[in-house]
Amino acid sequence: MTVKQLSMPELVEACVQLEIGNVGLWREPVQSYGVEATAKLVRDAGLTVTTLCRGGFFTAIDPEERARALADNRRAIDEAATLGTDTLVLVSGGLPPGSKDLHGARERIADALAELGPYAERHGVRLAIEPLHPMYAADRCVVSTLAQALDLAERFPAHQVGVTVDTYHIWWDDTAPEQIARAGAGGRIHTFQLADWTTPLPEGVLTGRGQIGDGSIDMREWKGYVEAAGYTGPIEVELFNEELWARDGREVLAETARRFVRNVVS
Repeated sequence: MTVKQLSMPELVEACVQLEIGNVGLWREPVQSYGVEATAKLVRDAGLTVTTLCRGGFFTAIDPEERARALADNRRAIDEAATLGTDTLVLVSGGLPPGSKDLHGARERIADALAELGPYAERHGVRLAIEPLHPMYAADRCVVSTLAQALDLAERFPAHQVGVTVDTYHIWWDDTAPEQIARAGAGGRIHTFQLADWTTPLPEGVLTGRGQIGDGSIDMREWKGYVEAAGYTGPIEVELFNEELWARDGREVLAETARRFVRNVVS
């Protein structure tokens, strides 16, 4: 999504040229190019798909809406398995129209996980609950903290349900380092994502993720937390940013790789 202006073949070609061996994919461009075709494309290029994003949106009250959501998540699990990734990232869903019941919405997430967890396990896929910044709680994700995500995940086996640690969403929370340790102790850090926090946020706030190094987040510090918790998996960069999308995608990808080395690794 960081370089969504690139077609799937262009993305794969740019990754190979820049010696980027891992790529996190989103369902929409994968479906557009074709799930099987994408799987072959990345496999033939020697790339590893780290995660597929996204499943979720479990909070509907209407039975037909819930059934559609569950069916779509089963398709997402199938797609993840076809792509060869073991992790499906979940954005859990906001409050249904007219509802103010956060507790009820979170319980419906748990109900969905109880149904989907065994299905995912049979396909070799883990579900990774991603807490989103509280500004998204009403319309996008009622799970706002790692503690809330772990409270849900820990109802299920770790090989079925864990969490996504995303700096953009949790950097403000002074309890997050403790929760990362908790997640690591339980084997529940299923993926680690980076984006910086820059202000002012754009209208609509969805595209406010800043390029690494441009904002307020100490990326090395957060990398240290997840490493101390035992996480040794890939680190993804996930940026929604209109200015980056308006630029040449290969240029943005190269810049992102440089920023990663400068602000995270070195």
